[in-house]
Amino acid sequence: MLWEEEQEGSELPEQSEKVVDLAFTFTSRMLPVDHLYALYRALAAELPDLVESGIGIHEIHLAGSQNGWERPDPALGQHLIPSRRARMHLRVPRPRAGAIAQRLSGARLDLDGYSLTLGKAREKPLFSHPTLYARHMRMGEGEAEDENRFLRRIAAELKERRIHVKKALCGKTTEIATPDGPLVTRSLMLADLSPTDSLRLQEEGVGGHRHLGCGLFLPMKGIQHLAAD
Repeated sequence: MLWEEEQEGSELPEQSEKVVDLAFTFTSRMLPVDHLYALYRALAAELPDLVESGIGIHEIHLAGSQNGWERPDPALGQHLIPSRRARMHLRVPRPRAGAIAQRLSGARLDLDGYSLTLGKAREKPLFSHPTLYARHMRMGEGEAEDENRFLRRIAAELKERRIHVKKALCGKTTEIATPDGPLVTRSLMLADLSPTDSLRLQEEGVGGHRHLGCGLFLPMKGIQHLAAD
């Protein structure tokens, strides 16, 4: 854990002019829990320049309906059962948002045998927030066993970009299945960010594999979700 003392005062939120999230309605009876690679492959068939243009794919995440809800365990043969409120989110360059929404609306995607049909998309502006959270951050060699090593690398990378990290907290470790083997990731919370740094992190992310949901930051109101996600 990295945790410096909080400074007094607060700053008004700012809005990104460069990047937005597209929130697509969709219909699907069932989805695999580990679906990021399959979702990427299906979307890349519709958007061939997906990786090159830096489009980020958010993991499809279902809100818990009651206290104590936990994400299903694929090792036990469990699946995601989407509700009507579930959305598929993409982080896209703002100038391309309309064209991407139109291109994908009505697309029928095959996620390794699981069907997902996209509906209409709504643009969701990105606003600065002092606390951000990434569900997946790619880990380097030896970082799965050494949390501090992971945090030092992230802090050093951000320092090179003149983003000062004052508070950071790691969450659970997960694996994303790919043809080249599992991609080991860890969730991460960053707090006490300035509006400028918060927007840059949401716009630019940290590290690669945006197309597999890595390095994509979301506003977070509290730290209680970090361990439960």
